[in-house]
Amino acid sequence: MSGAPTRRTLVLGAGALGAGALAGAAGLPGSGGAQAARIAHGLSSFGELKYPAGFQNFDYVNPAAPKGGRFASQLAATFGNQASDTFNTLNVFVLRGEGAAGMNLTFDSLMVRALDEPDALYGLIARAVEISADGLAYTFRLRPQARFHDGTRLTARDVAFSLKLLKEKGHPEISQVIRDMTDAVAADDETVAVTFAPGRSRDLPLIVATLPVFSAAYYATRDFEASTLEPPLGSGPYQVGRLDVGRFIELERVRDYWAADLPVNVGQHNFDAIRYEYFRDRQVAFEAFKSGAFTFREEFTARVWATGYDFPAVAEGRVVRSTIADATPSGTQGWWINTRREAFRDPRVREAIGLCFDFEWTNRNLMFGAYTRTASFFENSDLKATGRPSAEELALLDPLRADLPAEVFDDAWTPPISDGSGQDRALLSRAVALLREAGCTRDGGIIRLPGGKPLEIEFLDSDPALEPHTHPFIRNLGLIGIKGRIRNVDPSQYQSRLKDFDFDLTSRRFSNGMTPGAELREAYGSGSARTAGSNNLAGVASPAIDALLDRIADAASRADLVTACRALDRCLRAGRHWVPMWYSGTHRIAIWDVYGRPALGPKYGLGAPAVWWYDADQARRIGRN
Repeated sequence: MSGAPTRRTLVLGAGALGAGALAGAAGLPGSGGAQAARIAHGLSSFGELKYPAGFQNFDYVNPAAPKGGRFASQLAATFGNQASDTFNTLNVFVLRGEGAAGMNLTFDSLMVRALDEPDALYGLIARAVEISADGLAYTFRLRPQARFHDGTRLTARDVAFSLKLLKEKGHPEISQVIRDMTDAVAADDETVAVTFAPGRSRDLPLIVATLPVFSAAYYATRDFEASTLEPPLGSGPYQVGRLDVGRFIELERVRDYWAADLPVNVGQHNFDAIRYEYFRDRQVAFEAFKSGAFTFREEFTARVWATGYDFPAVAEGRVVRSTIADATPSGTQGWWINTRREAFRDPRVREAIGLCFDFEWTNRNLMFGAYTRTASFFENSDLKATGRPSAEELALLDPLRADLPAEVFDDAWTPPISDGSGQDRALLSRAVALLREAGCTRDGGIIRLPGGKPLEIEFLDSDPALEPHTHPFIRNLGLIGIKGRIRNVDPSQYQSRLKDFDFDLTSRRFSNGMTPGAELREAYGSGSARTAGSNNLAGVASPAIDALLDRIADAASRADLVTACRALDRCLRAGRHWVPMWYSGTHRIAIWDVYGRPALGPKYGLGAPAVWWYDADQARRIGRN
């Protein structure tokens, strides 16, 4: 991406390796699988597991990876209340404040995701799970050796306390998704039973299994919802070390980490310290990387990738670049239009706004032709809708026809291809025609809404990186009579305004898992449209979309999931809730050459820093030891 709009992910524990929103738990009792209770060492969406009971380690790790050294980077993906360019609290699991990077690494979860499978989990705190025949009760059997960092035992009571606490007081990204978890009860120190409401979503048990576990004793004397800089008591592979608020935070490896030798952790968590640097300005951040202030950089700006890596350390081989294929869906990146505001409630107005963005000109002149235009909410995956609806899609869409625009039943909408001039007259004329159809008038070169008020747009951001892309967009809006302006505010104000949905348009990228599920409700469901702090920035609120979200959450097979996602994709695209930007199916990585990584890395994700390690010989070679 150029300009790197922040990626949002569901809040997960250290077991998820920062891999993004986890999906699904079908193929299990109560969701289309065999109707009999069973005990399992792992869970997956549709009942398939690559690794058998008793496996030694994941295939994408180096079991002999050395421990030591430091991994230093910027925050590339956010979750919970995190901001990308500052922090003021170590509590990332509530709505209040701007959370620090890396805090998920300080907490363990019941189970951990395997990054070479679309959605499989294996036991971390839990050694096994028993699933009732109706799929409404999951009884987790805990490992007796589980410990918090102060040496106290982690028990089922801590698990039950944590799940209920997150449902009641957690960030909306968690609380809204797990609302159909009805209870969590500790039978004894090693057994916790989690129950779910009838009709619960397919993926809910898996999401619950990846949530962080807190110490009940620790929070007995503390306010869980408080914004605080007190390092919390965790149980994960890292704990909070040095920090300077808003500038950097270090996570220190726990030398006596209780789970270090478990199969799900072998070859992982290899760095003695993980440090995240914060910068308010992207160019300042790049200069800091060039000077060696931090040593790992994922490059999101095509211009910088094409022209910026000509400094001496690159020529000398001390900084190396690589492009790594990305098999995960590319997510949804764009300018989100706040449909809660009267000016943007008509989809014809929203489409007219989108027609003023000339991607072809932008890609050629500003991004060195490095990107492809995003069209789908599931880009770079088989969940993307193409052509006309299949018979299977129509079976889902036909009962919803009264609540859907007619174009849903035609070819899936894709953004138009401009003539690349930067001011495509045909597209701008079409935009004016759409505005007139919506009841707008043009008076003295100014577009006025049906009530007579001028149509004006504020692009809200906290970073100037996208300004070169936004200014031509605003210029074209001006040509048809819409006044646009950019409003850059400080990160705290930006986060506050997003939480309150106080914006016209704003840019953001949302990550999608390989097996989407209930978490999509938090991004596109009617309930989340009314929930402060949710990811439903556009305010999508449609009974038809809600129905399709339910079908996705309850899909009993991957074929059913694909069909439901394609149907949803058609409906979301028809709503013109965003102005889609661009994507690339690769990661662009620049590193100071002090790292080693497995020859066969994880298929779904970079695996950095989790499965990388510090290479002392390489560090000495380039003078960084």
